[in-house]
Amino acid sequence: MGTQPRIAVVLSGCGVFDGAEIHESVLTLLALSKQGAAVQCFAPNVDQFRVMNHLTQQQAEETRNVLVEAARIARGDIKDVREAQVDDFDAVILPGGYGAALNLSNYGVAGADMEVEATTFGFLKAMARAKKPLGALCIAPPILAKVLAQLGVERAPSLTVGASDGPDGGNLTALGANPVECAIGDVAVDETNRVVTNPAYMVETNLTQLAEGIERAVAALLRMAL
Repeated sequence: MGTQPRIAVVLSGCGVFDGAEIHESVLTLLALSKQGAAVQCFAPNVDQFRVMNHLTQQQAEETRNVLVEAARIARGDIKDVREAQVDDFDAVILPGGYGAALNLSNYGVAGADMEVEATTFGFLKAMARAKKPLGALCIAPPILAKVLAQLGVERAPSLTVGASDGPDGGNLTALGANPVECAIGDVAVDETNRVVTNPAYMVETNLTQLAEGIERAVAALLRMAL
C-alpha cells in the first residue's frame, strides 16, 4: 500500500428513509479526507426498494435508482459497485440509513434471513477474502455479518448496532456475529476479522457527537489498513 490509503465508500441512495443517511455519509467522507485517504464512492445500479417523501415521511409512488440518487452525495463522482476492484482499495466502509437495510440488502424486511444485493455482496466478499478491512455505521453492520458468515470465518465477528439486547442485536447473533454494546463515541474493533463498526444514529446523538464517533471509526479503519 502506498502512503495514501485508498478507501471505497459504498452508498445506498440519498436520504435516511430510503437511502444513505446524508449526515453519516458526508461526515464519513470528511473524516476520510481529513485523515489523508483517497476515496472513491460506489453504489449498486438498482432501483430503490421504496421512495420516501422526507418531509411527510410518507412513501411516494415513484421509482428511483440507487446509483443515481447516491450521486447527489458524491457530487457525481461515483461508480457502479460492480466496477469496484479489490486490488484498487485498502478498505471499504458503508454508511448507514434505511438504504443499507433496503437497497444494499433486504435486512429491513427479512431480518436475520437477509440477503445482500448481489453486486455489493460480490465486492464486500472479495474484500473480506483478501483481508481488507471492512467498516460499517449505524444499521449497515448486519451486511458485514452476512458476508463474513458466507465466508465461513473461524471466529464470530464482533459488531455493533447500538444496544446489544435489542432486536438488531438479536439479529446479529442469529447471523453468527457477537453484538457489542457501543456508545456513540465508541468503536467496535474486531482485529481478527478486520472489521470496524460504530452505532452512529442507532443511538441518541447530536451532530457533533456523530462526527466524533465517525472520525474515530475512520481512524480505526485506516490504522487497520496500514
